[in-house]
Amino acid sequence: MSEWVSIEQWAECVRMERPGIVFEMRNAGGQSLLTHCTPGLPAKPWDWTSGPLEFRVVAEAPARHSDPLPAPAKR
Repeated sequence: MSEWVSIEQWAECVRMERPGIVFEMRNAGGQSLLTHCTPGLPAKPWDWTSGPLEFRVVAEAPARHSDPLPAPAKR
């Protein structure tokens, strides 16, 4: 992970973008979300009381297979 960067520098995410990384945003309440670089800031989640203050580069979690669906119930 990298150091936190002020959200005013979000436009710089284009230069930081690489395969296998995403950006973690954090607000004043300590809430965070993961996002890819987008033009402009992503929409603020409904449960956030304040907008994002800072962001950093983090490794993207590896993809994993989901569990198979259970068999239908017998009637």
